[in-house]
Amino acid sequence: MSSQLNEIADIPREFLREGTQFMNRCAKRCIADKREFIKISQAVGIGFVVMGAIGYVVKLIHIPVNNILVGGV
Repeated sequence: MSSQLNEIADIPREFLREGTQFMNRCAKRCIADKREFIKISQAVGIGFVVMGAIGYVVKLIHIPVNNILVGGV
């Protein structure tokens, strides 16, 4: 009975131990410097602009096609 309880209690302990090992291994050790922050910000900004442009073009194409198919009421 005691061994079964120990086995059941080991599951969460092992999960927490492995989880902390994973987080420690994946955590970035150094703090991002200014150059890296600017590079990431530029990439995010370019992504926003590209996705906005794609959405605008899709909307420009969608409105006339929708009016042709549905018929402007």
